[in-house]
Amino acid sequence: MIRHRLRLCLALIAAHRRWVAGLVFAAITVLACFLLGRRLTGSSWPLAHARLLLVAAAGLCYFASFVVRARGWRRLFPRDECPGQARCLASVGAAAASGVVLPFRLDYLIKIGTLRRLSGIRISLEAIALSIISLGMVDAVAMLPLSISATATSSADLRAPLLVVVAFGTGCCILLLTSARLVRLPLFRRSRRLRTVAGHVSAHKTARGRGSASIAGLYLLACWTARALGSTLLLSALGLHFSPTTALCVLCLSAAAGVVPFTAGGLAVNVGATAAILLTLGVGKDIAINFSLASGLLLTSSAALAALCGAAVSITLARARRRAAPRLAGLA
Repeated sequence: MIRHRLRLCLALIAAHRRWVAGLVFAAITVLACFLLGRRLTGSSWPLAHARLLLVAAAGLCYFASFVVRARGWRRLFPRDECPGQARCLASVGAAAASGVVLPFRLDYLIKIGTLRRLSGIRISLEAIALSIISLGMVDAVAMLPLSISATATSSADLRAPLLVVVAFGTGCCILLLTSARLVRLPLFRRSRRLRTVAGHVSAHKTARGRGSASIAGLYLLACWTARALGSTLLLSALGLHFSPTTALCVLCLSAAAGVVPFTAGGLAVNVGATAAILLTLGVGKDIAINFSLASGLLLTSSAALAALCGAAVSITLARARRRAAPRLAGLA
C-alpha cells in the first residue's frame, strides 16, 4: 500500500515536473533573498517594523495595477479575436508572477500559454504576438508623463538612465504616429512578418484603432500611477518620509527593464536593481533593502492573486456557458 502511494506521488510529480521545479526554484530564490536581506539589515523580515495599514494599501494599489493593465491590453486585440477580461487578467498575473524565476523575458511564454489554455474565443498566436507588441509601444508612451516628471526632478546621477526611458517612449510615440508610412518602406515590403507588424501598428491610426489605443493608453497610465502610489505608500510604511520623486525614479527605472526584450529579469536581479536605485537616491541601507524585498513580495503576491481571480472567473463563465448551451438549443 505504501509502495503504491509512493509510486502514485512520483507519477504525479513526473507529470507536473515543470511546475514542481518552478515552485521549488521560486521558493529557494525567495528564501535566499530574505536570508540575505536579514543578514544585511538585521530585520527578521522586510515588513517587521512596517505600518501594516499602509502595507495593505500598497498591496491593493499593486493589485489594481494588474487589473487596469489587463483592461488596457484587451483593447489592443483585433475585434474578432478579443479575449474576455478575465482571461487577460489571468494571463497578465501569471506572467508577472512567473517573472520571479524566469529570466530573459520568458514570462511572455507564460502570458501566451495562459491566454490560449483558458476557454473562450480561440485566439491565434499571431494576434497575441501583435497585441503584445502594441502593448509594449503604448505602454512606453503611457509612461512618458511619469518618466519626464522623474527626469525633471531627479538628481544628475539618475538623469542619464531616465533619459533613455524618455527617449524610448518618444520613439514609440513617433512610430505610432508614422506607422502608416512604414508599410511603404522597401524593408517592410520584402518581409511578410514586418509588413504584418507594420500593418497592425498602423491600424491604431484609424478612427476605431485610435479610440482603442487611446483608451488602452489611459488604462496603462492608470496602471503606472497605481504602481507609483503603491511604492510611495510602501516607502512610507517602512519609515521614509513622503517622496513622490523617489517613487517615480524607482518605478521608471525598474520598469525600464520591462521594455527591453532581452533583460535578465528574475527576483534577485530586480531586488538588487531596486536597492541600488534607492541607495543612489540617498535612502538608508536598511530601508532600501527592505523596500526592494517587500515590493517584490507584494508585487508577486498581487500578481498571483490576479492570476487566480482571472482564472477562477474565466472557468466559472465557461462552465455557465456550457450549461446554458443545451437550454438555448432546446429553445431554438
